[in-house]
Order: sequence, then structure tokens, then C-alpha cells
Amino acid sequence: MKNTLIDAGPLIALFNRNDKYHNKIKKFIKSYKGILTTSWPVITEVCHMLDFNTETQIDFLQWIRRGGLRIVDIKPTELNRIIQLSAKYSDIPMDLADASLVVISERLKIKEIVTIDSDYYIYRTIGKKAIKNIFNYRD
Repeated sequence: MKNTLIDAGPLIALFNRNDKYHNKIKKFIKSYKGILTTSWPVITEVCHMLDFNTETQIDFLQWIRRGGLRIVDIKPTELNRIIQLSAKYSDIPMDLADASLVVISERLKIKEIVTIDSDYYIYRTIGKKAIKNIFNYRD
């Protein structure tokens, strides 16, 4: 089964009806066939950004519990790689959530992401490969 990373932006949009990407990500999620994979730093960022409404945060967490996302832990041994990435992309800057997704991409060989963050056109994995964004949000 296809395995794709998902960043915080699309998840925030999915649970915030006022977000300009809400309808596009809702349509994308309904048509996507595969596993959406993310990290705990991404989950934390989403919950923080949805703090305008506790019920919305709960809806998001219940959606995860029902199988909406696969959450992958970051291993303590991967902290060095997160530090390397954060230093390398400090001019952008790269946050913990973004670095965690690049690390997961490297470990699990996931080559695609769902994001509204243009920084992923710049970020590269150890093999100098870009993670391809499969979410067309610019229409």
C-alpha cells in the first residue's frame, strides 16, 4: 500500500473550515488511497494551531484514533540527524516537525509528502533527493 508523509498545514486545513485550503485537502483526503504517515512533532503543531477550539482538537485526535494517520516515533539516535538538518536549513528555517518528516522519509524510504509548505522544494534527504509534494494546493 502507498505510504505518504503528511505535514501540519494540510491537517490544520482539514480541521479548520475557515482555512483557504480546507476544501482542497478534504477532497484530496477522500480520494487518497494509502497510508498517511506523520510524526508526534507534527501532531503537536496541529493541536497548537487548532487551539481556538477544544472540540476541533478532540475531533482531530479522534480522527487519528480511527486510523486517519499513522504516527511514527523519532528514535533518540535520529536526534543528530535532526540537528544536522536544522543547522543546514537554519536560513529557511526548518522546524522540528519538518526535520522529523525528513528523518522519517529517510528511514522508511517514503518519497512523497502532502504539504502546503514550499520549503519541501528545498529540503533534501541524505541521498540529496527531494520529497515530492503530491498535494496540488496552488490552483
